[in-house]
Amino acid sequence: MHTRMEHDTMGDIAVPAERHWGAQTQRSLENFPIGTEKMPGEIITAFAYLKEASAGANRDFGKLTAEQAEAIAAVCAEIRGGKWNEEFPLAVWQTGSGTQTNMNVNEVIAHLAAERGVKLHPNDQVNASQSSNDTFPSALHIAAALAVERQVLPAAARLEECLATLEAAYPDLIRIGRTHLQDATPLRFSQEVSGWRELVAAPARMLTAALEELRRLAIGGTAVGTGLNAPAGFDQAVCDRLTALTGTAFRPDSNKFHALTSKDALVFAHGALKALAANLMKIANDVRFEASGPRCGMGELRIPENEPGSSIMPGKVNPTQCEAVTMVAVQVMGNDAAIGFAASQGNFQLNVFQPVCAYNFLQSCRLLADAMDSFRLRCAQGIVPVEEKMAENLSRSLMLVTCLTPEIGYEAAAAAAKKAHHDGTTLRQAVVELGLLSGEEFDRAVRPEKMV
Repeated sequence: MHTRMEHDTMGDIAVPAERHWGAQTQRSLENFPIGTEKMPGEIITAFAYLKEASAGANRDFGKLTAEQAEAIAAVCAEIRGGKWNEEFPLAVWQTGSGTQTNMNVNEVIAHLAAERGVKLHPNDQVNASQSSNDTFPSALHIAAALAVERQVLPAAARLEECLATLEAAYPDLIRIGRTHLQDATPLRFSQEVSGWRELVAAPARMLTAALEELRRLAIGGTAVGTGLNAPAGFDQAVCDRLTALTGTAFRPDSNKFHALTSKDALVFAHGALKALAANLMKIANDVRFEASGPRCGMGELRIPENEPGSSIMPGKVNPTQCEAVTMVAVQVMGNDAAIGFAASQGNFQLNVFQPVCAYNFLQSCRLLADAMDSFRLRCAQGIVPVEEKMAENLSRSLMLVTCLTPEIGYEAAAAAAKKAHHDGTTLRQAVVELGLLSGEEFDRAVRPEKMV
């Protein structure tokens, strides 16, 4: 391998000749051979927004020339476009402040600018008015807000719309309800689906509320929150430029001592992601149980048959999209625990568990968005109720007796239900045999369409 020598305050170190990073990135690569998890690409994209916005603000404050700021902006645009993805190889399991990722970005920008004839020092110019301690938490919030806005919420809206279409398609279909895994009173199929729809819509509203806090940035706090080496107003100038670049209204956190040490906004936002995961688990479980069978299960729904389900049982087809959603939900719940523990470790003036927060939060966003789209396209759009099975189960249910309670009383109604179950007869026959109502009176009273 061809190398070149790079220098930092620790001395000289060999770097692969074809790479654009510098000494600090190389030291991180060599010092943290831990796992296969790399710093998420969303963090690098967020840094590319932040470095461009900071360069523009530094130019306005006279800390960079127009040429320097423009060179930084040009490289950052290319980074966001994915041109230099291989230049960002660092592990998640590095310094907990993310310093080495900040310097990875600084070094790559400086080297690429130098190739275009603009000399930049990664610390003195690219990192001017900044510290890793305020840039990494800012990049984390930028990445989190954009992931929620651009990935999770659009996917949730698409799934909600799909469920609304299913709801509208069957306005009059009545089915038996179930509570405690036991028969309950009837409801419309559309009412059940409306519940699924709101299970997506409600956490989406919670996520939208959480964006308010994610848009508050630590930038301008520098090392410990005092703003040392950053000009007054730098934080607002950067946020104004970020807003213009991203279309998302970022603003400075008014208390930088809070911003550097707390990850409460991430905990709050990921709580909404966990709520969404919990609700998706419920929807997927409902669908796969109601579609169970095809002959020996509930069999009240038909779902798309996407692939063979068994290597030994010919003709078997499984609810695989539901299974994928539930596995994603489990992963998101685990991520939530990791983020909560990490956020509790903001000792003194800095939280040093930020890379793991970034990795888990952004993985949750990616997984939830992908799972919702996959479930919508390959399962929810193809759900068809088996109306004859629903009608059969409705007619056999003992809980239709509930509507008789006002006429014959709770205890008599319970006796009729128990007799029908014990004798294996219909509810109508049991009520008549007990002398509680005539057959005609039963037929007039037990009207499932009036019970929903």
